Amino acid sequence: MKRLVCAALALAFPALQASAAEDAQSLYQSGKFGQAIAAAVALNTAPGFALAAHASLADAMMRSPCLPCLQRAEEFARKAVAADPKLAEGHLYLAVSLGYQARIVGVVRARLGGYPEEARRNLDAALAADPANAQALAASGGWNIEIVRGGGALLARWLYGASVGTGLDEFAAAFRAAPGNVVLRYQYALSLGGFDLRAYRNDVEDALTRAVTGTPSTAYDAFAQSRARELLAALKRNDDAGFARLLKRDQGYP
Repeated sequence: MKRLVCAALALAFPALQASAAEDAQSLYQSGKFGQAIAAAVALNTAPGFALAAHASLADAMMRSPCLPCLQRAEEFARKAVAADPKLAEGHLYLAVSLGYQARIVGVVRARLGGYPEEARRNLDAALAADPANAQALAASGGWNIEIVRGGGALLARWLYGASVGTGLDEFAAAFRAAPGNVVLRYQYALSLGGFDLRAYRNDVEDALTRAVTGTPSTAYDAFAQSRARELLAALKRNDDAGFARLLKRDQGYP
């Protein structure tokens, strides 16, 4: 009898774990980030820790710049990577958390701390594990454009091998992988708007228009869409100063 009970539990465990994972994902999609984090961590798996990192990042982006929030996301992402080094999402969310932290701590501290290099290594690992991952492609595209914005084209290529051309190509690949994704278009607009609004104004407006007219699939998508709507309104009324203020807010700068 004892063996039968143990066998039944062994058979039931994967189904129970799958159900718990679905519950955690559902909580994330509905914007209940605190509950999603708790449910995801309770799974004690690499995907669970990655989901906890994702929820922590979404929660952080919907607040004022919050370094402890981002550090919490980093902690969950590192646990995901440790549990499964081949899980793309663990590396992706680790890179993203470092990128947002860099904006809060400043360029000098970020470079001394090796944030750009570690983010690049993790983006490479994410894309090696899942080359068609739209979020990883967009994050890598944003990394390239941000590095050039911060150090100039020559220094960016020399120190990090980064270029705007590579960034644009990676965003294009992300759009092919997920053409209807609202957040990717929003992120593209933030990257190009922060880099050179004058040169890329039409591209920024197109990206924001696509974000505003798209269909959000999660609570965070809806939040990003509302932010895109504000940016687009400022752009259309030629309020460049207002656009710049909104852009800085949305990029996570203090």
